[in-house]
Amino acid sequence: MAFARVFSAQTELLSGRIVSVEIDTSRGLNNFTIVGLGDRAVDEARDRVGSALKNSGYESPKAKNQKTVVSLSPADLKKEGSHFDLSIALGYLIAEGLATENLDRSLFVGELALDGSVRPVRGILAIAISAAREGFKQIYMPTESAAEAALVQELVVFPVASLHELVNHLDKRKNRNGNGNKIEPYQNEKKAETFIKPETDFGDIIGQDSAKRGLLIAAAGGHNIIMYGPPGSGKTMLARALAGILPPLSQSDAMEVTAIHSIAGGKHITGLQSCAPFRAPHHTSSYVSIIGGGTFPKPGEITLAHRGVLFCDEFPEFDRRVIESLREPLEEHFVSISRSKGTAVFPAQFLFVAAMNPCPCGFKGSKTKMCSCTASDLVRYRRKLSGPLLDRIDIALYVGEIGYDKLAGGGGEAQSEKIQATVEEARQRAFGRCRALGLQQKQNGELKGKDLPIIAPLSPEAEKVLNDSATRLGLSARAYHRTQKLARTIADLDGSEEITKDHILEAIRYRPQIENIA
Repeated sequence: MAFARVFSAQTELLSGRIVSVEIDTSRGLNNFTIVGLGDRAVDEARDRVGSALKNSGYESPKAKNQKTVVSLSPADLKKEGSHFDLSIALGYLIAEGLATENLDRSLFVGELALDGSVRPVRGILAIAISAAREGFKQIYMPTESAAEAALVQELVVFPVASLHELVNHLDKRKNRNGNGNKIEPYQNEKKAETFIKPETDFGDIIGQDSAKRGLLIAAAGGHNIIMYGPPGSGKTMLARALAGILPPLSQSDAMEVTAIHSIAGGKHITGLQSCAPFRAPHHTSSYVSIIGGGTFPKPGEITLAHRGVLFCDEFPEFDRRVIESLREPLEEHFVSISRSKGTAVFPAQFLFVAAMNPCPCGFKGSKTKMCSCTASDLVRYRRKLSGPLLDRIDIALYVGEIGYDKLAGGGGEAQSEKIQATVEEARQRAFGRCRALGLQQKQNGELKGKDLPIIAPLSPEAEKVLNDSATRLGLSARAYHRTQKLARTIADLDGSEEITKDHILEAIRYRPQIENIA
């Protein structure tokens, strides 16, 4: 009867958490217990591990007249999922006499099938990042997850197909006698996915030149947008084309986004997600699915859209609670969710794109169809978009009807790749300015008010135009600064270091006004 300890890990919020798996076997009535605040999946590991051991040719704990206790430490951490199956089975075999090399710097993660094969689990990339940070050197995990873990170059990754294969690899006696079967480390040949070509190109969209200009500015500076216009005018196509003109993610951003989607999205990653994510939740989506939350907080769509685009079509049809809860993420670029069990902070730095009709029936202002909405219908519709929310949106774009003569001609040549290069050039100009001034690298849309006198100074003429326009429109301090940031981006697109009167006037033209939108 003996004691053994190996290390495993699970996901906690959007990162990995190392868990010590301790196994003690002693004389007594047959009993197989797992302690350490585990959920139902952890409790059921007893049956999975027992069957996997038996079907792999080893004696199950349930077949012996002994007491087996598995402790998952730290004991006060809630353990979730099937991540610990492989480590529990291996630890039990070591306690029963399996001789191995020192495994203190090795991590074992994976779910066991009843036949002993190893199944993948979620969040392997986040676990691998945490393992490297904690000083681990090797990680053993399911074969399907090896490519994901190998993105962390500090770790040696061993893909494991079955429990029997892992034991043969680690058994010191067999390896000494030449009977062992060593697992070869995984060699990752694909470090990043290629940039995914968007389904919708800007050249596919007929007309709407002013809307395309607004989207170009939004992409270059990271500015939030709302598009309004009659049904079928191309708002959804424009939003989907926007994702195609965003530059590929940097290495660090790609690692961050890939880890988020590995955990929250439940995807098995084969390489870095190098393109900006595009999320388009349905308007019937719940508050928790959009913002995140739950008894044990989980990220929502705004976190899955981190470093990418969150598109809300039919925006006024979303639940009022959802609409108003977007205020803080749009301003602070993160969401903090507090529960009795603790507080979770999830990143939410996304480019927000909303689309809506000008009225409930959709035909207010249409040249071809009559609006059937009453005055009270319009008032109710307008109330769905509050002033504080519109204050956080930089650009309002009207997307009008397209003439039938233009539709018959079809779309033009592809434009997104060329526009993407323009966006990248404008962003690099903004980043270079931040570096030159010794400030943190930011897009123009992320600048704080205190940064603007340094990064976006106004000439006396431009300042007078902005002040006069702000007085006439009754802009808040937030809207005033957002207009200044938008003018900075327009100037960057023009290749100008100076913000001129014309840049201010164009920025003012995009300022959202509720009476114009609905």
